[in-house]
Amino acid sequence: MSTAQRRVAAAAAALAVVAAGGCYIHEPRTPRVRQALFDELQPVMLKNCTLRRYGGPADGGYLMCENLVQGVQSAYSYGISTEDNWGCQLSREFQVGIHQYDCFTPHRPTCEGGRYVFHDECVGETAATIDGNPFDTISGQIAGNGDTGKRLIVKMDVEGAEWDALLATPDEVLAQIDQMPMELHGTDEARFLEVVRKLKRQFYLVNLHFNNFACSESAAPFPAIAYQVLWVNRRLAEVDPAAPVPAPLAAANAPDNPNGPDCQLSPPN
Repeated sequence: MSTAQRRVAAAAAALAVVAAGGCYIHEPRTPRVRQALFDELQPVMLKNCTLRRYGGPADGGYLMCENLVQGVQSAYSYGISTEDNWGCQLSREFQVGIHQYDCFTPHRPTCEGGRYVFHDECVGETAATIDGNPFDTISGQIAGNGDTGKRLIVKMDVEGAEWDALLATPDEVLAQIDQMPMELHGTDEARFLEVVRKLKRQFYLVNLHFNNFACSESAAPFPAIAYQVLWVNRRLAEVDPAAPVPAPLAAANAPDNPNGPDCQLSPPN
């Protein structure tokens, strides 16, 4: 099983109601919550955004507005596994340091011509040690690195931990983040809807791409249970009022699994 397949399988297991040997207790999951979440996730087109792919050509690549990166002072890459091509490309092109966070991997990626600082720590809703693994909040990690008040880019792919971590992040910390490419996991919990509505107060959703390792007909109207998004801070973004909503799928998107069937809502524009 590939790294991407293991990650999607882990996310699906975390979202299961019943597991072998016991039950997970979750918030109520209803088709109404899922539909409301889907309705909130309608990407818009910006007049001042040139979308470009950063990182790998498949799984591990994320779209960002390349013309809005300039001026960023620090960047955070949550969820590393075996590589951080996203962070390497960003660091090389914009001479920005990348703070990498992952408490589960033994790998320490290198980047010739780039600057990495690896933190053997995960992100969560509070500072804690869980099963011997250290966790801290987004705001705690930013403050600990001396990045409070700086312009940031944050990439996140943490297999479902993103929801509670973002819910715990104060608005004033989110306001520092220029762009936030990330993968979201899950469709049915009320807190997912709460997080998306919270983010939309600070950001525009500019890209929505479904991970074809996680296609699922049972998740309709979502075609998959894992999906990449790009959030762009409202202080930078200029929405194109003449563009359709939802915006067409950008051509820079690509299947996470190049060898498998895709499951997008529409073909790339």
